[in-house]
Amino acid sequence: MTSVPEPSAELLQRAGAVRLAAVDLGQTDDLQRARALQAMADALAERAEAIVAANTEDLERSAAEGLAPALMARLKLDQAKLAGAIDGVRKVAALPDPLGQRQLHRELDDGLVLERVSVPLGVVGVIFEARPDAVMQIASLAIRSGNGALLKGGSEARCTNEAVMEALKAGLASSSVSPDALALLTTRQESLALLRLDGLVDLIIPRGSNELVRFIQDNTRIPVLGHADGICHLYVDQQADLTKAVRVALDSKTQYPAACNAIETLLIHRSIAADFLAAALPVFTDAGVRLRGDAASVALGVPEQADEEDWRTEYLDLILAVKLVDDLTEATDHIRRYGSRHTEVILTEDSATADRFLAAVDSSGVYHNCSSRFADGFRYGFGAEVGISTQTLPPRGPVGLEGLVTYRYRLRGDGHIAADYSAGSRRFTHRDLAL
Repeated sequence: MTSVPEPSAELLQRAGAVRLAAVDLGQTDDLQRARALQAMADALAERAEAIVAANTEDLERSAAEGLAPALMARLKLDQAKLAGAIDGVRKVAALPDPLGQRQLHRELDDGLVLERVSVPLGVVGVIFEARPDAVMQIASLAIRSGNGALLKGGSEARCTNEAVMEALKAGLASSSVSPDALALLTTRQESLALLRLDGLVDLIIPRGSNELVRFIQDNTRIPVLGHADGICHLYVDQQADLTKAVRVALDSKTQYPAACNAIETLLIHRSIAADFLAAALPVFTDAGVRLRGDAASVALGVPEQADEEDWRTEYLDLILAVKLVDDLTEATDHIRRYGSRHTEVILTEDSATADRFLAAVDSSGVYHNCSSRFADGFRYGFGAEVGISTQTLPPRGPVGLEGLVTYRYRLRGDGHIAADYSAGSRRFTHRDLAL
């Protein structure tokens, strides 16, 4: 990666405008922000044909440039996908207000009352890959939570991103929220200079490779919420229901293989492997999935031999690594060694084994008897997400509205001074009050 340049005067001006707009946005009420999102959704719907046409231009250019199939799948924004994204914006508008929520209400003494209340972060900077629908998701979550946003999508989606942003700003222009609350960065130089905007940007959310996340973390003083690789595993336990296991494993891989929550490695208990693979292999083959396995799974019919690199690869494609394990401990050890702490699944009818797996695997999402593809802000009921955080500190997992707010302590008194408590003339009551 290259060095980080100083921000240009033009970028500083744009970021400053977003900052000022965010201050005003933070003072709006719930209804104003909800109406702003409805106006954004209306503008997107009105400009749907132009947005799809812009996406077609991006797809044609990217195909000619040899963009990888997985990225082409993410890049595509047809009428159906756009309609779903617009519906997501409306769903975010309908969510409860994340601001002004009292999290703590405590009497420190008579007439001295402490509150902790949710407030916006300020301005978020989000760098993401070839997914133009992410512009809509991130923008809606930012505005709904009272935050300004600087967005940088992949160059392969340039035309689509610009068309979407024009629609979003047009919608905001008809609301009480300033269009300056959103800005689209269009060059690699700007995305790098974004890292130098401490004081103007409060949080950076990179959505991309581990290399990208580490580079950003190493080159900015701004807090970073990392969304890195999705090396997800599914473990078929010896007590798994075979029919259920095949169905869930297939969905976890093929429902949308280019997604970060699609599984990349299938772990199978050795005692059930022959029966499971006999049922699963034809199903995966019919779905176009290439299987690469260890020696034991190859002996049971997996057609390609895996190597060490397969266990640590995020394919984002119809390729699945397969490994046989002796027990739950070997499965969880493999996940700890190769996983990215994204989403892991166990298929078993033994509740005790499931509980052990759920407790032992330290990932942002740990599932029992269901598809890894449920790791998604929309499916969690968040309306949308700005990304999936694989770090340990919160927010973790799909990051929706709650992940874009912080809190502020408010203390109301009546001439109270600390000296009275130090001298012992007054004593704290520390009595919790109703929220």
